[in-house]
Amino acid sequence: MKSHVLIIAFLLSILMISCQQTTPPALISVRVDAPFEMPDIMIPDFAECAKFSIVDFGAVEGDKHKISTAIAAAISKANLAGGGTVVIPEGEWLTGQIHFKSNVNLYLAEGAVLLFSDDPEDYLPAVHTTWEGLECYNYSPLIYAYECKNVAISGKGMVKAKMDLWQTWFSRPPAHMNSLKRLYNLAAKDVPVADRQMVNDTSHLRPHFIQFNRCENVLLEGFSVRNSPFWTIHPYLCKNVVIRDLDVFAHGHNNDGVDPEMSRNMLIENCTFDQGDDAIAVKSGRNQDAWRLNSPTKNLVIRNCKVKNGHQLLAVGSELSGGIENVFMDSCSVADGASMFHLVFIKTNERRGGFVKNIHVTNIKADKMREGILGIETDVLYQWRDLVPTYERRLTPKSDIFLENIQAGDVKFISRIQGQKEMPVQNVELKNVNAQTVEDEKFINKNVTNFTYRE
Repeated sequence: MKSHVLIIAFLLSILMISCQQTTPPALISVRVDAPFEMPDIMIPDFAECAKFSIVDFGAVEGDKHKISTAIAAAISKANLAGGGTVVIPEGEWLTGQIHFKSNVNLYLAEGAVLLFSDDPEDYLPAVHTTWEGLECYNYSPLIYAYECKNVAISGKGMVKAKMDLWQTWFSRPPAHMNSLKRLYNLAAKDVPVADRQMVNDTSHLRPHFIQFNRCENVLLEGFSVRNSPFWTIHPYLCKNVVIRDLDVFAHGHNNDGVDPEMSRNMLIENCTFDQGDDAIAVKSGRNQDAWRLNSPTKNLVIRNCKVKNGHQLLAVGSELSGGIENVFMDSCSVADGASMFHLVFIKTNERRGGFVKNIHVTNIKADKMREGILGIETDVLYQWRDLVPTYERRLTPKSDIFLENIQAGDVKFISRIQGQKEMPVQNVELKNVNAQTVEDEKFINKNVTNFTYRE
């Protein structure tokens, strides 16, 4: 009799395990046309995967602890099952940090608002992340994935950051700047990242909103983003990323829209950006950290996006020490009345090294620019100029920059290229690049080799 009971228990356990198994996400291939060799981008498809509603794991509207616990449990369940979709249903759901696991889709139903707390304690313990191109341990990004494969955020809902506390951290008092100097010096001296602990009462290094860190096969599709403590969407050291049909609004300090950094094989399309900083800011690490990681940002296509506000439509740098190559922006627009500095701005300095090459920008329409259409600056140090020393001087080669079919309103210049005598900018071609009115000279170029302009 006892043996029969054991056999039945064993069979029931097998049945329970088998019931937990779901279809893993399929991988689909996205083919993208570009003026350079562009690999197909692999992204996950969760259409056949099981769904796990956070309500079934104990989420109750208004109860941050229960909601946070339920989201974590649902993510673990989907991961253990081999893959699945975690459903955030209609309603407002207050939560702390969300940490992804592989083979998980976070689905925001229409009418769902995932509201993130602004209590820094909700984003501890510290995680392996970055601050403006320097690696460190800091507060967890609000949504964070580390070394995950086949992950997605999708649906027509919204992720939103409460800002009451974070906005008090926008200023840069002496204690904050001293912490930034400490991090800069730690990175310059190759102190292990695990020893760069930046969470304390004075550093106030705000977390990213969404960071996919060292991930592969990432899809962000369909949802809205409102507010952000810091950089809004940050694919870092990732491979195969598609960002499409997002509506992003964030007007705080350092609120770039999306910051691809040391990542490759990416598509950003059909998005709307309304930013307090650069709309699309292509990065590649800062100084010694990026030289150590040696992972260029490569093969990035941006198309059919609209910018309502921001500093630049496309910024390249200044964190570009790992190198940036093969960037193609096509058929994007800037809304009338937007307060922009440049359409395209490439910025670096003597500490960066790296390289910039093969940048293509075509078919752009914009209103008035506070500066101009193309700017290339090689001495952009901001507050860092006098805060910290230059430990190692490395200039940035910049070459093969092509703009075609660009129309802007009133501008100060068509191009202002400030190259260096010892390393001129190479091969810049502007074709059918025009403005309604040019206040100063059309071309304010210095130390450029092979600059061509064709009507």
